[in-house]
Amino acid sequence: MFKKVLIAEDHETLNLSVQRTADELKISVVDYVHYCDDAVEKIKKSFRDNNPYDLLITDLYFDADHREQRLKDGREMVKEIREIHPSLKVIFFSSENKSGIIDSLFNNYKINGYVRKGRNDGKDLKNAVSEVFKGNNYLSLEARQDVKKFNSYEFSSFDVTLVSLLSQGILQKNIPTYLVNNNIKPNSLSSIEKRLNVLKEELGITNNEQLIAFCKDLGII
Repeated sequence: MFKKVLIAEDHETLNLSVQRTADELKISVVDYVHYCDDAVEKIKKSFRDNNPYDLLITDLYFDADHREQRLKDGREMVKEIREIHPSLKVIFFSSENKSGIIDSLFNNYKINGYVRKGRNDGKDLKNAVSEVFKGNNYLSLEARQDVKKFNSYEFSSFDVTLVSLLSQGILQKNIPTYLVNNNIKPNSLSSIEKRLNVLKEELGITNNEQLIAFCKDLGII
């Protein structure tokens, strides 16, 4: 089992829940921080002391307070920590339920586990730590089902760009200008209309406003 774990969580009551999990797994050293900046400093110090952490358990979002922070959320923190400690195992423990965001944590930030806060999250977290220690990635069942559903839609980067532009209030007829200016192809109005119509048909959606709302719910824009 992991010997040295760092927990980054800004809510004390949830910190206690994670602590119980660590105690049950008999992890010998467990350190806690409430801010992303402090987590990075802890990681740096552990390397200077030649005693690095094996695992980071962190929330995704951290509430702003009186203390000025350079790093605003868990994604920024993990990105920076990866440059210091590339082999560190990372588990996110968060209430975020948007499958697009969860999927991006694995694909873009190379995390090892994700546990959604809620009913039975203590059991899920314990399972996550055990599986990650074995070298496996872990995604709690409910989140796994949502991410699988999300991946079945197969949104391309072009799809995301189109819906993002619509969500910013850019009229569909004006999108070709943006695409041309940014060297994005295809960029004809007919190709844009065709792709948006295909998306709406596949998703059972009738208009662009519903498409935008759907993509926001997934967390891809």
